[in-house]
Amino acid sequence: MKSQYILEKDAELPDLKELGFGKWASPYMYVRRYRNGAWEAPIIHEYDLFALDPAAQALHYGQLIFEGMKAYYNKDLGKIFTFRPEENAKRYQRSAQRLVMPELPVPDFLASVFEAVRLARRWIPPFSEANPIEASLYIRPFLMGTSPKLGVKPSDDYAHAVITSPSGPYFRSGFTPIRLKVETEYVRAVRGGTGEAKCAGNYASSLLAAKRAEAEGFSQVLWLDGVDRRYIEEVGAMNVFVLMNGTLMTPSLTGSILPGITRSSILTMGEALGVPVAETNIDIHELLAGIENGTVTEMFGSGTAAVVTPVGLLGYQGKEYAINGGHVGELTSTIYKTLVRIQYGLEQPAYAKDWCIEIKDA
Repeated sequence: MKSQYILEKDAELPDLKELGFGKWASPYMYVRRYRNGAWEAPIIHEYDLFALDPAAQALHYGQLIFEGMKAYYNKDLGKIFTFRPEENAKRYQRSAQRLVMPELPVPDFLASVFEAVRLARRWIPPFSEANPIEASLYIRPFLMGTSPKLGVKPSDDYAHAVITSPSGPYFRSGFTPIRLKVETEYVRAVRGGTGEAKCAGNYASSLLAAKRAEAEGFSQVLWLDGVDRRYIEEVGAMNVFVLMNGTLMTPSLTGSILPGITRSSILTMGEALGVPVAETNIDIHELLAGIENGTVTEMFGSGTAAVVTPVGLLGYQGKEYAINGGHVGELTSTIYKTLVRIQYGLEQPAYAKDWCIEIKDA
């Protein structure tokens, strides 16, 4: 029986307001195998099950990395764009290095993503300034070890694939402040581990804390560092920013934090907007004190899926700390609106002249 997750080839795009995030898959996929020490020619076929040996390395030892990207269809311009795809390609290579996997050359990664978007072009949600619903085609490239081995060794064979999903906002509430629980029992990653790689295991290990936080009425978890349990690191699926004493701050990349592409872009945007920016350690106790005394005026998460998500409240050891009265801050709103306009090809500031890439013939 065919999964209801997959759109039929002749199906229309679901209603934009009912899309959700990751609920649908376009009916085609791009697959490229790595065998005998070399990449084979790609294959395009209908979205289908993967045939994996039960002893495949990805299933037992977690040799699986992925990326998250989007394609944006500006209906007014009649053009489809992606956002800084070369940065995703480079991060894919770094993740592969960390998990001892073959690196897919940047041009090949880009070709696979662009072709997957072309295959899904009729299911890319349209954006128009007259109907500015935040919807796009989510793109999921992934690479997994497929060799059957029960010994703890790197795989010999691999599969790179790209699937796509027409999606709406990551959070159902859209661009409204979320509630975060500061996690004090579990940690996401430690320096020297795989925290800076975009690999499956990092996300599996985060699920229990996230589930508990949701049961307590929070949207996601705010992680602390794994050594001192003192410095903030990431939100569940996002990097994090704090506006403190007029400076836009984000945790330093110490090896346990994912180097987000949206994160990097926002640092550049902040400087262009004339806002001081800093990559630094942010002490949770100083952060909470700053919320209470008013020196912390805004906080938000950033990522491909969530774009920019305002944070309205932190929960820490049973006490709640409301940021900016639980309202969206001015800088957060400006960064969000500017970033979305860049992604849909509506603006091209000098600092972002190479960020928005048009996919031709899509």
